[in-house]
Amino acid sequence: MTTITLITGGSRGLGRNTAQSVARHGGDVVITYRSRRDEADAVVAEIESLGRKAVALPLDTGDSRSFAAFAESLAKVLRETWNRDTFDHLVNNAGHGDYALIQDTTEAKFDSLVDVHFKGVYFLTQSLLTLLADGGRIINLSSGLTRVSYPGYAAYAAAKAAVEVLTVYMARELGGRGIAVNTVAPGAIETDFGGGAVRDNPEINKIFADMTALGRAGVPDDIGPMIASLLSADNRWVTAQRIEVSGGQAI
Repeated sequence: MTTITLITGGSRGLGRNTAQSVARHGGDVVITYRSRRDEADAVVAEIESLGRKAVALPLDTGDSRSFAAFAESLAKVLRETWNRDTFDHLVNNAGHGDYALIQDTTEAKFDSLVDVHFKGVYFLTQSLLTLLADGGRIINLSSGLTRVSYPGYAAYAAAKAAVEVLTVYMARELGGRGIAVNTVAPGAIETDFGGGAVRDNPEINKIFADMTALGRAGVPDDIGPMIASLLSADNRWVTAQRIEVSGGQAI
């Protein structure tokens, strides 16, 4: 049976690459987007060109009040598009980066990061548990910044560290349903994250390249295929793990 993977924030960056990679592995995809419907539609078209089914749904992962309605929309899509009541994989990818030293971080900026990267992951997953198939998978995106520090990302990294602990508890509590739960922690990647600093600023790019064993900053194609592989049946016995995908950054 074809798998269905829900990827939050799947209209750009690592989410988009993950959606493409899942489709290349033979899976169908539901992606979410917050505001750019045109970008989401482009991803759907790309996946359909690979011969797979795809649907894009709006979702603000920082607004937990919207999750019940989103679950209802997802259930409708599953019935109408796949004639199913469940989906197989949840990839909690949606996120953003805000740079600020601890002394300069506002409470509003802190709350925004926590709402998206921790609270959103917690309660969105909770809202979707009845739709997630037994034997399914959950992957929570974290960051290499939970292992090594880079000034200005304290709030972001702390929220991601919370997700790493949450992953272990999810794995324990959902293991009875055969659901494997893991964290994927990318290193510095050339995307629009954080204003595209790693992608667009040669000096910052070189800083990370020089501290990486494989000699360069990462690109989306380093991450999406790895996530798709982790979702495959070949990795059915991997759960409660933090898997860093960084090319050996700061080792």
